Amino acid sequence: MTTPSDESTPRTKTTARTVIGRVIGGVVTAAAVGIAAFGSISSAASGQEISASMTIVAPAAAGGGWDGVARELQQAQKANGLVNNVQVVNMPGAGGTIALGNVSVLNGQANNLLVGGTGLLAATIQFNSAATLADVTPLAVVVEEYDVIVVPADSPYESLDDLVAAWQQNPKALPWTGGGSFDQLVVTDLALAAGIDPVDTTYISSDGGGEAIQALLNGTAKAAAGGYPDNIDQIEAGRLRALALVAKEPVEGIDIPTAAEQGYDISLTNWRMLAAPSGLTDGEVDQLTQLILDSVETPQWQDAIDRYRWTERVITGDELTGFLDDEESRIRTLYEEMGL
Repeated sequence: MTTPSDESTPRTKTTARTVIGRVIGGVVTAAAVGIAAFGSISSAASGQEISASMTIVAPAAAGGGWDGVARELQQAQKANGLVNNVQVVNMPGAGGTIALGNVSVLNGQANNLLVGGTGLLAATIQFNSAATLADVTPLAVVVEEYDVIVVPADSPYESLDDLVAAWQQNPKALPWTGGGSFDQLVVTDLALAAGIDPVDTTYISSDGGGEAIQALLNGTAKAAAGGYPDNIDQIEAGRLRALALVAKEPVEGIDIPTAAEQGYDISLTNWRMLAAPSGLTDGEVDQLTQLILDSVETPQWQDAIDRYRWTERVITGDELTGFLDDEESRIRTLYEEMGL
C-alpha cells in the first residue's frame, strides 16, 4: 500500500525513500511561503477589536475546500457588517501544518482565524508535526462533506458487496484512488470493515478529486473514495456509478445508499472547523465563537452551503473538545492500520 502523499504520482514500496525526500523538500519550500505569510498575519489587526479587523488563514492554495470556507466566511462577515475589514491569507504546505505552526505562535492575537478540519488533524499525525490542535484554540466545526464510493459506469461492480467481494479475493489486484490522504483513510476504514488488511491494499494517491476521477475513467484505478461534491456531476452525467455514501445515516437530497445501510460501519466525514491562536481570554473565545455562529446564520453562508453541497454541522464548546479527541484517536488508529 502506498504512503499517503500530496503528490499525484503513484508510489510503490521501492520508491519510499524518494517519496520521503520529496515530501520533506515540499515542507521546506512551503515553510518559506509560510514565513512570508506569517509576517502578513502577525502584523495585521494586532491589538484591535475583533469586530474591526480579522485575518482568516486558509492552510492551502486558493481554490480548494479550506480556501472555499475561508472566502465564504469572509464574504458573510463583510456583507453583514460583522467585521469591518476581513482578509484571507493562503498558507499552503504539509497538509496544512505549515499554517497551523504559524498560527500557533500568534499567542493572544484574537484577530486571526485558522480554517482546518479532518485533513489538518490527519496531517498532524501523518507528518508528526511539532504543532498540533492542542497549540491553538478550536472554536467550532461548521460543515462536513461526505465521501462516496464510486466506480466507472461500465464497471462490473453493481453494488458495494460486488466490489468488496472482488477486493477480498485479491486485495492488491484491485487498485483504489482518491483525491488525498482523507480519502485513503476512508478506504482504510472500509478495508477494516470488510476484513481486509489495509497493508495489502493498492492505493494510488491522486492530486485532488479531478485527477482521481480521471484515474477511474482511464482505467488506472478500479474504485475510488472521493468527496460527494467532487463526484456528483460525473455521477449525474452517467460516467461514474455511486455504490455508497460514507455517512452515519441517509442524507436528505442524496439518493445514494450509505455504506452502513449495506453492512459496512464506516462514517468518517471531511469536517471543516475554525480555530484561533492560543493565549486568549475567555471573553475573546466567547466573542470569536459568537462571531462564527453569527456568520453561519447569514444568507451568504447558507447560499454557500447549497453551492458547495456542504452539510451543515455546528459543534462548539465541550462537545467540540470531545469530538476532536474522538476523531484524533480514530484517525491515529487508521494510520497505524496502514502500517505508518
